[in-house]
Amino acid sequence: MIIYNVTINVEESVHKDWLYWMRNEHIPNVLATGKFFKALMSKVLIEEEMGGTTYSVQYTAKSKESLNRYYKEDAERLRGESAKFSGKVVAFRTELEVISEQLFQN
Repeated sequence: MIIYNVTINVEESVHKDWLYWMRNEHIPNVLATGKFFKALMSKVLIEEEMGGTTYSVQYTAKSKESLNRYYKEDAERLRGESAKFSGKVVAFRTELEVISEQLFQN
């Protein structure tokens, strides 16, 4: 499995609108590409010097090939939809390969 992690810092002036857009439009649109089977959105609890609020969105794909198809077929269009928040958000992306997953068992 591959996790495509997007970390985003959002200025307070657009925070409410951005959060609504992410949860109700952007994340569902990314999942609708069929390249990912799960998305997890988390708030980063460490305060940034630059201010704002920081989030991590982790999209899980079955393979690196699925992620590469996302880059080729969908990423530019979907990233373009965030233009309304231009200059108000800063994002960086990382790719993670899942090595193992363990669950607590009683």
